[in-house]
Amino acid sequence: MRKANLYAVMTAAAVSMAILSGCSGSQTAATTAAETTTVAETTAEETTAEATEAEEEDEENYDTGDASMDNTRNQDEIGENELLVVSFGTSYNDSRRLTVGAIENAIENAFPDYSVRRGFTSQIIIDHVKKRDNIAIDNVKEALNRAIDNGVKNLVVQPTHLMNGLEYTDLVNELAENSDAFEHVAVGEPLLTSDDDFKTVISAITDATKEYDDGETAICFMGHGTEADSNAVYQKMQDMLKEEGFDNYYVGTVEATPSCEDVIAQVKEGSYKKVVLEPLMIVAGDHANNDMAGDDDDSWKSQFKAAGYEVTCLVRGLGELEPIQQLFVQHAQAAIDSLAK
Repeated sequence: MRKANLYAVMTAAAVSMAILSGCSGSQTAATTAAETTTVAETTAEETTAEATEAEEEDEENYDTGDASMDNTRNQDEIGENELLVVSFGTSYNDSRRLTVGAIENAIENAFPDYSVRRGFTSQIIIDHVKKRDNIAIDNVKEALNRAIDNGVKNLVVQPTHLMNGLEYTDLVNELAENSDAFEHVAVGEPLLTSDDDFKTVISAITDATKEYDDGETAICFMGHGTEADSNAVYQKMQDMLKEEGFDNYYVGTVEATPSCEDVIAQVKEGSYKKVVLEPLMIVAGDHANNDMAGDDDDSWKSQFKAAGYEVTCLVRGLGELEPIQQLFVQHAQAAIDSLAK
């Protein structure tokens, strides 16, 4: 058997990819990139989100939906072919079902020869959902052990990470450590990897908000953000939006730059009367519900209102959009195709 590592390296210009595949023995790596940065500089949104998941507090007093409607996909009898979908996760039950669950469903429909299973990387979220709703979700280690115990031979892992960062690198490393247990292993790319990925996402978000693009409304997307160089993904998204003629669209972040204040300053340069806010995140969890659409003075909604705008909040994750789901299907297909090489 042979096994291979995958590392997709994020740069300010683009993210390139490599596919992890193989059986045990020697180790090879295939990585293509326009530029490279250190792993420490490619922190993903999900890496820092752990510290800001207020949704995990025991004093939670709001309704996030019916957890029993969500398929946790931790069943046994997997068969020889498994497609493990790995997400950071969210304890917002409705959003989890409509985003992560929808992505998993799309992948299941596309690959009937594979058993689709779920793994979350946030143990805080897993523990919270278990305590609050008595719903068990596998972490990655548990999901891999389940696959091993069930005799899986061909394991394909598709992450739902927005970008390549420490979360993605940690996942690749964990897979490499367990690759001897399988005959073949492959891992797909994060959402924003190639320029074509950016174009697909731009097409999806602009099409989903086109009813608001009336010249009087600024459409602002809120990403998570990171102080690492990988934060450049948001500026790239902004630049490509402008290049494609979407002049009324703006991108900012919660944790880094452009900040909400930066986005408000940009919007003020126009003659807008209204603002639409939407998260640039796979799920609509704590950041979307509180940092963006909350009533506190420092929320994006409150800050834009204070700046004199009529504000509409669209609290939905990218995972709800069918083109985003299909983009993950395409990445999973590329990973599956790599198994034959």
